[in-house]
Amino acid sequence: MERLVSTAEAAEILGLSVQGIHYRIRKNQLKSEKIDGKTFVYVSETKTPINQNRKTTTQNNNTNSNLDLIIDSKDEQIKLLKKSIKWMRNQYISEISRLEKNQKRIIEVFNSEIKLLQSAFNEMRAIYKPQIVQNIETSEKKEDVQKDELKERYISIKEFFSIFRNIGRSDIEIKSIIQTAIKNEDARFIYKKDEKKLMILNEDFSDLY
Repeated sequence: MERLVSTAEAAEILGLSVQGIHYRIRKNQLKSEKIDGKTFVYVSETKTPINQNRKTTTQNNNTNSNLDLIIDSKDEQIKLLKKSIKWMRNQYISEISRLEKNQKRIIEVFNSEIKLLQSAFNEMRAIYKPQIVQNIETSEKKEDVQKDELKERYISIKEFFSIFRNIGRSDIEIKSIIQTAIKNEDARFIYKKDEKKLMILNEDFSDLY
């Protein structure tokens, strides 16, 4: 037969601590009932220990109860730690995934910018290349024209010597003619001192024969 007693009475009857009674209630090892906010426990009258062995039994049960409480507390801590580790692992994985996605986006943006720059460069080259080529060709033509003009406007010293040799003048005489013309500041003879170069205009030299 069972009777309903308080937790303190149940502890005394069963030789347990009050904490041990509550532990067994949580583990559904003892039937309990709440009345006016207080917890009462159903205890079988046959479970009443013998008086002479009660102290020893109580001490043993108290020890076991304390061990059970310690183990239960450790189990709860282990569960919390496992949950914390799981949460941290998920956060780590989530952060790595976020960083990888951001890296992919940055690379995509750079690639897109590079493609735009290449496209713009190709368009600019297509527009300006003909003009550049034309300018280069025009410049080259101008240089050729200028060279031709110089050739037409000036004659080399060899050509000058050749003209005067044809009329029977010696090289010494020809050199003397040139030196005299430079001394007299003959406009047909241009001597550049910096370059030490003599330029002779392609004109009539009959007055020097």
